[in-house]
Amino acid sequence: MKSGKPGFDRQAVTSQLAIAALAAGVVTSYAVSQGQNPLIALGITIFSAVSAVALGQCI
Repeated sequence: MKSGKPGFDRQAVTSQLAIAALAAGVVTSYAVSQGQNPLIALGITIFSAVSAVALGQCI
């Protein structure tokens, strides 16, 4: 009998990353349309997506 959290699930992480990136991308695209540097916006999107997945795996 297993206890605790299940092991690493690549498919779940991939889908979490895709959803997080899409959500962050919506906000980022608005920021770019308001004049933010696209490279900074891309960095924020990647950081947000990775952070969301990391928190999702910890919880």
